[in-house]
Amino acid sequence: MRGMPRRRATEVVPGLEVLARRRFAPLRGLRVGLVCNPTAVDRRLRHAADILSAAPRVRLTALFGPEHGVRGDVQYMEAVGDGRDRVTGLPVHSLYGSAPESLRPRRSQLAGLDALVFDVQDVGTRFYTYQATMMLCMEAAAEAGLRFVVLDRPNPIGGQLVEGPALRSGFESFCGMHDLSVRHGMTVGELAALFREERGFDLDLEVVPCEGWRRRISFGETGLPWVLPSPNMPTPEAALVYPGMCLLEGTNLSEGRGTTRPFHLFGAPWLDALQLAADLTAERLPGVRFRAAGFTPTWDKHAGRLCHGVELHVHDAAAFRPFRTGLACVAVARAQDPDRFAWRTERYEFVEGIPAFDLLCGSDRERRAIEAGDGARQLARAFAGEERAFERRRARFLRYRD
Repeated sequence: MRGMPRRRATEVVPGLEVLARRRFAPLRGLRVGLVCNPTAVDRRLRHAADILSAAPRVRLTALFGPEHGVRGDVQYMEAVGDGRDRVTGLPVHSLYGSAPESLRPRRSQLAGLDALVFDVQDVGTRFYTYQATMMLCMEAAAEAGLRFVVLDRPNPIGGQLVEGPALRSGFESFCGMHDLSVRHGMTVGELAALFREERGFDLDLEVVPCEGWRRRISFGETGLPWVLPSPNMPTPEAALVYPGMCLLEGTNLSEGRGTTRPFHLFGAPWLDALQLAADLTAERLPGVRFRAAGFTPTWDKHAGRLCHGVELHVHDAAAFRPFRTGLACVAVARAQDPDRFAWRTERYEFVEGIPAFDLLCGSDRERRAIEAGDGARQLARAFAGEERAFERRRARFLRYRD
């Protein structure tokens, strides 16, 4: 099994622990707001809110929660309200409400603060919304004259590979606010430096790096605990397939939500599972095998109905290309029954009038190519140059070695 290699764990120290080792020097004497969720823990599972609350000469005064909330108990695309944290007693400001203006901190919420600290585990994908939250927080901090401190964490799907198309003007949304490859291969600390320069933020930015991480190593090799970054991201293996299999979210096919294998399972009640597995196998996609499978989601699309589809088995993570695989899954499933297949057209991530699939891909090019009958290799040729262009753009912001 070569899916997620398990060599001897490397001592990787997250930015939160590095900050503590530095005796909280970047935050001394400051009133601090913390952008966090359940992933903001050290290796002993102590939460950043508890650590900063006890830190000498640091005054933690408020928490800010991204999508799914500070405690991670809200489902995807469900609005999160303001409140008071039941553990620390601190006020909680939601950064994922029911309107676009809820996605960034309001000036009144930042009043009285000297710094914003960001500590959230990302999963290395453009349309996973935490890096968009960070960018909007950076913008708000710049306008308010606050210091912005990023406590860096490893990219759980590695930092070497870049995959997927560019984000084109007119297709921006909360699942794509800045032009990155879908699989960007960067940490949030590296992204923060890129955002500051490319967005032109006049910002006092400090990145507290993680120590011991190398771009080539898997999350399983870090020795760090995996805490669910969101309710449907149960394992690092789910994060690995997510850059492609989340594309199913833009269709009427189930992406496995409501099962114990989200993003590894996909299907629909009308599909022929055996034919689907055979057709995907014929695509000769690297690093992955397909098994015909049936499943019944307990909620979300096709809840309570038997779906026929496939389960992805990644056997070589280094060779696997999730975005290309996701495109192939959509194209093959649509070709099997184009009359019952449909693109998701309702409001998606606060955007009306643009299919969700287009927002996820960054343009309508991939959707139109699938409708024209293009296969996985034809689809990939269209964005290969965009991948190389992003690799060149990101190069000078990378701070960790291979």
